[in-house]
Amino acid sequence: MQLHINKYGTYVHVKDGMFEIRRKEDDGTLFTKPFSAQKVTHIIMTTGTMLSTDAIKLAMMNNVDIVFLEQNGSPIGRVWHSKLGSTTKIRKCQLEISMNTEGLRWVKVWLVLKLENQLNFIKDLKKHRPQHADFLNDKITKIENLIVSVSLQEGKTTSEVADTLRGLEGTAGRLYFETLSYVLPSESQFKGRSSRPANDAFNAFLNYGYGVLYSKIEKALIIAGIDPYLGFLHRDDYNQLSMVYDFIEPYRIYVDEVVFRLFSGKKVNKAHSDVHTKGVSLNR
Repeated sequence: MQLHINKYGTYVHVKDGMFEIRRKEDDGTLFTKPFSAQKVTHIIMTTGTMLSTDAIKLAMMNNVDIVFLEQNGSPIGRVWHSKLGSTTKIRKCQLEISMNTEGLRWVKVWLVLKLENQLNFIKDLKKHRPQHADFLNDKITKIENLIVSVSLQEGKTTSEVADTLRGLEGTAGRLYFETLSYVLPSESQFKGRSSRPANDAFNAFLNYGYGVLYSKIEKALIIAGIDPYLGFLHRDDYNQLSMVYDFIEPYRIYVDEVVFRLFSGKKVNKAHSDVHTKGVSLNR
């Protein structure tokens, strides 16, 4: 079970050995609900909510991951026990691989999987949209060629071909999101990918979904004993979760498909997002 705490003023504390959510409703009444610590796997809290130190202690005792997000889904940080997920030998090997051909092999595997997922999704869209066949066939062919180009990249280290790989991935992404926008209802179409801030509701939904996915990927890596900061392709900038950004690539499709289905099925309307000077974000 995951607890998503996103309403302003909501307080999570401990009562009778359980997590209790408490908040004042709009009509002035007090809402409370308990949750067993043994059944909770994540507590995801956005800005404007509160958490007691006793709740943090209970979470650490029961291996419950606490993740803090901005309202738009951007990860801020997490509370996690300080023990490594496994032996330090894994991290030593991770460092060695990051500087040899094995690291490059893994980068190519992740990128090819990402592009194949995008390709397969477009092919699936084509089955039900014969009127767009020519447009979709053109995108399919171009992405297929990009997959081949990624597969053919060779070098002693990832750094030798990193810029080329990023360029190929970026081109595929542009074609992919152009395609998604093209087949959406006119009121949901968007002009390319915009991360933070989002320029439209579709990207706001993507950003939030990716934000939640980042936290899941980071936890999986930590449990496996892998350093989330030591990536192979993404740059090792200060406090950047490079391995999380590398490892997430094959799994972005889960967010893409959900968001697309919401918009194509007209399950989303203007009431679900807010427009402000910095862009568009999901509201409560």
